[in-house]
Amino acid sequence: MTTAPSSDIAFTPTVKAIQSRKGSRRAYARQEEAGGFRTTITEDLVAFAAAQTSFFLATANADGQPYIQHRGGPAGFLKVLDDHTLAFADFAGNRQFITSGNLADNPRAFIFLIDYAHRRRIKIWGRARVVEGDDDLMDRLMPEGYKARPEQVILFTVEAWDINCPQHIPQRFEAVDVAAALATRDERIAELEAEVARLKVLATG
Repeated sequence: MTTAPSSDIAFTPTVKAIQSRKGSRRAYARQEEAGGFRTTITEDLVAFAAAQTSFFLATANADGQPYIQHRGGPAGFLKVLDDHTLAFADFAGNRQFITSGNLADNPRAFIFLIDYAHRRRIKIWGRARVVEGDDDLMDRLMPEGYKARPEQVILFTVEAWDINCPQHIPQRFEAVDVAAALATRDERIAELEAEVARLKVLATG
């Protein structure tokens, strides 16, 4: 029995038919011959996830109606528990609980990570579930010193993931990184101005 490539999680027969009609099927067929998308969490994904301060989590209800929720926190709040599991403390928000309800009916989920500064994005397919009442796990996942109220944990089992090309990603930078760069620049300007003033004194002395 032939095992289907992991990329079949996204490349349905209908998708493949469209790829054939539009001329991209051959390239993706070569990827499938190599096994398709990656299925285990690598060091590259660990590092990428650890640097993110936000991501998007997609779920769908029992009828297939999709929903996308933004989750944010300090860098590292999305944690890797093992080579197939991501997890994060789900902070209290507007208390609509759409994601929780969707996962209760349909565990299929999707995480979209994007790094605007370096123009990289990673797509992750899998299944997710809500965990309530596990204080030890919550303590492990809650970012130290972060001012938010954790309400539950979401565990995400990775089934496949892929890296997109940087095409059409606008380059943007975090405000804190811009502020740090400007502060460094201002310090250097001050140093140079002080040196110029010192040299002027020497020249006129």
